[in-house]
Amino acid sequence: MVLKPITLLFTFVLALPLVTVVFVQDAPGQNQAAKKGSWEGNVVRSNPDKSTFTVRQVGTNVEETIHYDGATRWVSQEHGSKKVNTIDATQVKDNDRVIVRGIWDKGVLYATLISKRLSYSD
Repeated sequence: MVLKPITLLFTFVLALPLVTVVFVQDAPGQNQAAKKGSWEGNVVRSNPDKSTFTVRQVGTNVEETIHYDGATRWVSQEHGSKKVNTIDATQVKDNDRVIVRGIWDKGVLYATLISKRLSYSD
């Protein structure tokens, strides 16, 4: 009579971790729409009120609207230099060359890093 409750308890203790593993594996699949990405080109227009700017890839007419927020890191770097300068959003203007790194989520790029590229003459 004591053996039956012990067997049930033992079965429950073994089954609980297996059920938990199945549910935990499904959770990351819900977040697969967001992934790391980048975009490079020239700024063609900006909208500071909406915290966005549009970047056209060099040599194409393909444009992407980039979203940024207070957590976005802004830097500038001269071509071929290892020195990276911290800047703010007001220092990126139309026609500036930028490299954007961020997270793609549902077709939208949310910038985590925006690097303004400086030419030798700047």
